[in-house]
Amino acid sequence: MNEEIELRDEERSKCEVWTRVMGYHRPEDDFNIGKKSEHAERVHFDEKATCSDCCYKD
Repeated sequence: MNEEIELRDEERSKCEVWTRVMGYHRPEDDFNIGKKSEHAERVHFDEKATCSDCCYKD
């Protein structure tokens, strides 16, 4: 069941990545040089992993 799928380059499609910038969503490809640089420096986190246990009591 662990078959590996191989695609030729012509079978692949580009994945469009969107992110929230200044209150609205837009594709990363539309960013100017400054916004691309800012986006690359962002630190992503998981809120549940960073929040203390007191926030998620059952």
